[in-house]
Amino acid sequence: MEVIVRNNNVEKALRVMKRKIKKEGLLVELKERAYYQKPSEKKRLAKKRGIKRALKAQRDRNRI
Repeated sequence: MEVIVRNNNVEKALRVMKRKIKKEGLLVELKERAYYQKPSEKKRLAKKRGIKRALKAQRDRNRI
């Protein structure tokens, strides 16, 4: 991953870097690897995230 600093604007480059890291899901992966999760817990959390994502998509569709 590469972020270019233009006009010595480090703050903007940091914001861009944080956005890229979040978009790629690196922070989520680091948090998941911080400690061991049982496979059943991984499934449960994945299902929970899927439900949350589906509800959010449904809510966005209903706004239009």
